[in-house]
Amino acid sequence: MLRLLRGIFVMTKRVLVGMSGGVDSSMAAALLREQGYDVIGITLKLYDYAKLNFEPPDGGCCTIDLINDARLVCDRLGVPHYVIDLQRAFEKTVIDDFINSYSHGRTPNPCINCNRFIKWGEMLKTADKLGCDLVATGHYARVMKDEAGVRLFKAVDTGKDQSYALWGIPLEALNRTILPIGLFTKAEIREKARKYGFRNADRPDSQEICFVPAGDYAAIIGQRRRGDSSLQPGPIYDVRGNKLGEHKGYAYFTIGQRKGFGIAEGVPLYVTRINPDDQSITVGTRDHLLARQFSLIDINLLIKPEEMPDEVDIKIRYRHGGGRGHAELAGYGATVTFDQPERAITPGQSAVFYDGDRVLGGGVIDRVLD
Repeated sequence: MLRLLRGIFVMTKRVLVGMSGGVDSSMAAALLREQGYDVIGITLKLYDYAKLNFEPPDGGCCTIDLINDARLVCDRLGVPHYVIDLQRAFEKTVIDDFINSYSHGRTPNPCINCNRFIKWGEMLKTADKLGCDLVATGHYARVMKDEAGVRLFKAVDTGKDQSYALWGIPLEALNRTILPIGLFTKAEIREKARKYGFRNADRPDSQEICFVPAGDYAAIIGQRRRGDSSLQPGPIYDVRGNKLGEHKGYAYFTIGQRKGFGIAEGVPLYVTRINPDDQSITVGTRDHLLARQFSLIDINLLIKPEEMPDEVDIKIRYRHGGGRGHAELAGYGATVTFDQPERAITPGQSAVFYDGDRVLGGGVIDRVLD
């Protein structure tokens, strides 16, 4: 797009900014506007809280108030704002996959699919329709581009870093991505939003999965699949195969969970395995959670396979500090081995590879091997 600057027409890039109505995406749009980009704001309507039958959490998304906040920000910035309905795509690629994973005894991370298929997949389609060269979001991470290609890094604010949830974005999509707030701390972003007069400057961050009521995963399964096997009672076994009691449904549990068994053994017990075949869960001591090796599926690499270092840092959940290890790649799968045992390696969660602050790729944990 041509823009008149000091009497000279210059080429500016048009960027489509995903705007939830929160402070981070609002400031992403504002920062890009400051940098001279031709900004278009878009809010993705992913679901209806009335259909989900619960009140939206503080900092959630897709409410009328948040859509209005995004629109007000765009008005203040003098840029267009659109709302597109992606409820059907979100249900198919995110909610259905979430429920299927729990039915199979896994603990999914729905943000991974949402980023891959919705916030990038569907947004890029809309970007093409609107003539946008690039897309942007309010994620805390950094994208760097040079003659060597495109690279993804952790955010400057390591406490807010969201790079773990972005491993699934294909390289070609990452090459059209800007993440402007990854260079700032959360405190700096809020202060900038106050200077702009954005009313969402101090809105709290959401700590829950947006379509799940108060962290009650079984509730969303029950709403959509009454009678699902994951909600049916089953036995609780110890690691030696002794029956200790019964649980109300394995969807209520995840690997490493300590509460909710209704049994007392004199020592703290943790879920060490979920067995959908016989609807049982296995419990053991904290040491029984330790493992070194697991298999990985659905891998997406942000480097060439031959560029994978012999030793990498591996995160197996969002708040995991990471452990050193190596990955033996095989097509879209891998066998991953930690140098030292790690606790609660959980099928369905993501394992993400890092070289320092750089994200090398990741995949979905399939099975614990050793």
